[in-house]
Amino acid sequence: MRYVSTRGSAPALSFEDVLLTGLASDGGLYVPEALPEFSEQELLEMRGLPYQALAARILMPFVADAFSEVELRELIDESYASFRHAAIAPLVQLEHDQWVLELFHGPTLAFKDFALQLLGRLLDAVLERRREKIVIMGATSGDTGSAAIAGCRDCANVDIFILHPHGRISEVQRRQMTTLSGPTVHNLAIEGSFDDCQDMVKASFRDQSFLPEGRRLVAVNSINWARIMAQIVYYFYAGLALGAPHRAASYSVPTGNFGDIFAGYLAARMGLPVARLMIATNQNDVLHRLLSSGTYARQTLHKTHSPSMDISVSSNFERLMFDLYGRDGDAIADLMEQFKGGAIDLSQDALSKAHERFSSERVDDESTLACIADIWERCEYLLDPHSAIGVAAARRTTGNGYPAGPWVTLATAHPAKFPDAIEASGVNTHAALPAHLADLYEREEHCDVLPHDLGEVQRFMASHLGAMKRCTCSRSWGSTSQCSSRSYRSERCAGRAACVSAPEASIASGNLAGWAVASVTQGPAG
Repeated sequence: MRYVSTRGSAPALSFEDVLLTGLASDGGLYVPEALPEFSEQELLEMRGLPYQALAARILMPFVADAFSEVELRELIDESYASFRHAAIAPLVQLEHDQWVLELFHGPTLAFKDFALQLLGRLLDAVLERRREKIVIMGATSGDTGSAAIAGCRDCANVDIFILHPHGRISEVQRRQMTTLSGPTVHNLAIEGSFDDCQDMVKASFRDQSFLPEGRRLVAVNSINWARIMAQIVYYFYAGLALGAPHRAASYSVPTGNFGDIFAGYLAARMGLPVARLMIATNQNDVLHRLLSSGTYARQTLHKTHSPSMDISVSSNFERLMFDLYGRDGDAIADLMEQFKGGAIDLSQDALSKAHERFSSERVDDESTLACIADIWERCEYLLDPHSAIGVAAARRTTGNGYPAGPWVTLATAHPAKFPDAIEASGVNTHAALPAHLADLYEREEHCDVLPHDLGEVQRFMASHLGAMKRCTCSRSWGSTSQCSSRSYRSERCAGRAACVSAPEASIASGNLAGWAVASVTQGPAG
């Protein structure tokens, strides 16, 4: 299978190359040249398959030029071995025709584990084969960071830098990232918004000259096609469990960057019966406004109880636009150039095509908290705020002319990740962290706070590549997490006085070699 850019002028690539590319050279996003389609008989044969076997069946056409069936199945089995529920993605019924698909049983309690556990293993296999080393750079509004680090920190040929908006994610989300240490793991808290972080990632991919020769950036955000690909599977898993191919389900998806719901759109195009796809947004309702008016425009961000959805630009919507405009790459390139000016208007034909599959609802914080409380009172089931937005949107469809049949809300995160929202909802309970994270608040954090300055971020990255670096002040060897007064770290290296007094000029210039250690271990002298 070949992959093409949404903007039309970048070369078509194989799966292996797309995995390592991220943004296309023309600034577009890669999508399959053609999608595999499954017949009704093939869907019937898939019913009852365990999640891992179904994933292998769905994903094989996308990766056939890079992996054999045996290789892919081994990678899938390894990816989901750490999930805490045997069903991997269990369905739970809340009300008649209202279900939630629990996507939070992975190691970091979020749906992004489904893609990033697999992505890390795909990368490791490909890089080992090619004998390459890469740099992962990603931006997170909450869950991507910890899932990316958990999926990739053991990859032998990868340095990973994750940017998050300083002070704008929940404490649990932050700690899940910053307590995952490793010799090539770097958490960067940027003094700005998620969109600022995302813009720095995109700018770095466009111009990678700050990296040394032989290194290149690879994306783990949902601009990486493998992320979208892996998420297609759980739509098939839920749909088949609820009666496909003989009955169609509808899906309500808490939506920020549009990647998760785009996977549902692809599942429908691949043959899964899908009655409706609901774009469920919070107050940061760029997509709801787009579907309602046809205007795609940035807006001022509002801090909400659902921080992973606090986004004003939905990067993956470009992938849908490519289809809405008949796969005309030149048209998409022109529209995205116009979007740099602040807003674009979809053509009436494109908007009509979007309405054929998608609906949208805006759910504010008050309604989110009310939904958490009501579902708890009715079912003693505790929703996280993002999942509550999906459930609230799905419940609004009753009696409003939507297709009959089951509604499945994607429960994208464990409620324990958002204790403030649970408390604010007024429910008489709290969500405990699972056993493997019970000591999360006692674990040491590793994080560097950097200004909203692309040059400084890039200099930091360039000076912190490599699995092991020597700290000149302690003459010891340790992992490369910046040792400075701007860090969350409560403990620094053995030569902490010298490290903490590192001049700001050295930080600004990126001359940090030798200042960077985390957990120091005794190593060779000299």
